[in-house]
Amino acid sequence: MSNVSHETITVTPYFVADLLAADERMPVYVHVIDHPDARVLVDTGMTELHPLAADMDPRLRPLTEHDLDLASIDIVVNTHLHFDHCGGNHLFAGKPIYVQRRELEDARTLDDYTIREWVDPSGVEYTAVDGEHELLPGVRLVPAPGHSDGLQIVVVEAGGRRPTVVGGDVAVWFGELDEPETEGQRTVLALEPEAVWLTHTAEPWRPPSA
Repeated sequence: MSNVSHETITVTPYFVADLLAADERMPVYVHVIDHPDARVLVDTGMTELHPLAADMDPRLRPLTEHDLDLASIDIVVNTHLHFDHCGGNHLFAGKPIYVQRRELEDARTLDDYTIREWVDPSGVEYTAVDGEHELLPGVRLVPAPGHSDGLQIVVVEAGGRRPTVVGGDVAVWFGELDEPETEGQRTVLALEPEAVWLTHTAEPWRPPSA
């Protein structure tokens, strides 16, 4: 357990797009983790339209339009490399971008998996990790396969409190954590988290009160 105080690590969501899914608009959020040692961005959303995503009719509010100093980001984490999670990676060329090695290999080799040119834009270099990885004191990357085989979550454990999880698409909606079906969802619940931030919900999932 880290000796970093929980109060000194905060998670802030940023709304960057919405997509059409099953005739409803589905929001897309990325998350900034402010840690005493670094500022971490989890996923990068989208910054432009692309024919491969046209059927989802994206409406964009990219990171460049937010009151967020992109130069202040020290580390980027991709939970996975589907297009709505890596479309802003090009904004962080020269910064370390952490992804599970399995995810990076799938994104580069599997057909119809993502928008390939958004994965490897000019200047972007990945730090590929295998399994769990301590990113910062009290912040670790944990594999959570399900939505994709190489999905990872970011677990914030500090100050002796229950962890906060930034989960990407480990679940798309709260019901998937209420009734877990994937290895990744079970991994999240086994952590007994205080809150789980997801890409497609405005507020974090919280466990039912005992």
